[in-house]
Amino acid sequence: MSDRTSVKQGFAVGTSIGAAVILVTVGIVQFFQGLAAVAENEVFVVGIDYVYQFDLTTWGWIHLVLGALVALVGLALFTGAAWARVSAVVICAISIIANFLWLPYYPWWSTLIIALNIVVIWAVSTWKPSHSTNAAAHASSTPPQSA
Repeated sequence: MSDRTSVKQGFAVGTSIGAAVILVTVGIVQFFQGLAAVAENEVFVVGIDYVYQFDLTTWGWIHLVLGALVALVGLALFTGAAWARVSAVVICAISIIANFLWLPYYPWWSTLIIALNIVVIWAVSTWKPSHSTNAAAHASSTPPQSA
């Protein structure tokens, strides 16, 4: 394995741990965003009419469920398990779609969440745990070279 590959994998590992933190944080905030939409319809202002417009309470429930799922998958992602990585990609794709449809209600937040979901998908898609452990084992078994 080349040094370039090990650096790239090291970056992917770090970003994947960051992705897990991002998923947990986004999930919690999305959960509370849904709670606000369910509890009080006057919290969000709707601008122009939108083709995919749902009742605000419906959106609240969507964000409650999605937020809980995103947070749970983020916690599972800390394990580095393959099923957690696949789940993270799937839940991020669903979150991207939901936040695209949520754009008229909260455009800046939706755009930010879409961007963060793209980062998470990249991080967990490029991370190969077997390469990371091989690189760590190789680094620990290689004696330091004197100059």
